[in-house]
Amino acid sequence: MSTVAPRKRKPGIGMGARIQHRRKQLGLTLSELGARAGLSAPFLSQAERNQTVPSIMSLMALAKALKVDLQYFLESPTERSIVCRAKERPRIRINSPVTFYDLSSSLIHRMMDAILMEIPPGHAFPTDQRDGEEFVMVLKGRIHTRVGEIETVLGPGDSMHFNSQSPHSSRNDTHSTVVLLYVGTPSVIGEERRADD
Repeated sequence: MSTVAPRKRKPGIGMGARIQHRRKQLGLTLSELGARAGLSAPFLSQAERNQTVPSIMSLMALAKALKVDLQYFLESPTERSIVCRAKERPRIRINSPVTFYDLSSSLIHRMMDAILMEIPPGHAFPTDQRDGEEFVMVLKGRIHTRVGEIETVLGPGDSMHFNSQSPHSSRNDTHSTVVLLYVGTPSVIGEERRADD
């Protein structure tokens, strides 16, 4: 795993963007976050647009509701904001038989997705094609995969790295769950989270 020096926050990326990013990461509406934090949805909407600055008491309530510490709202990263513990992996709520866990951190304008997938027996992903790159590594089980004209079976420890513009698909033909690590760029989840409600 490579490490890079933290970049300075881009102009215009402030506390409001961090609140919105984490809220969407948890799949919460403004009303749901407000109920958790004891704050009104209109107030939170203004905070996310940097039209108001929450008091320290409001920030403490938000930190608890968003499951972060107060440092999350500041510029310097903390261990909690960049480390994903095995027992605390956030699950991506999607209507799918596949279980997805978001391993990426809460970086604003992140460039990639890191996702752990648990793929049940018999599941097949439809053929996909988009801009970007993808890396997959099988951690457990065996999965049949196709990228362009290349068709193969990946087992534990096997990996692939390819241009996402090539038509690609995969399926679990076995009777066991496949555990797969996926890393892709640009971030698809990040784009969805940045979309307005």
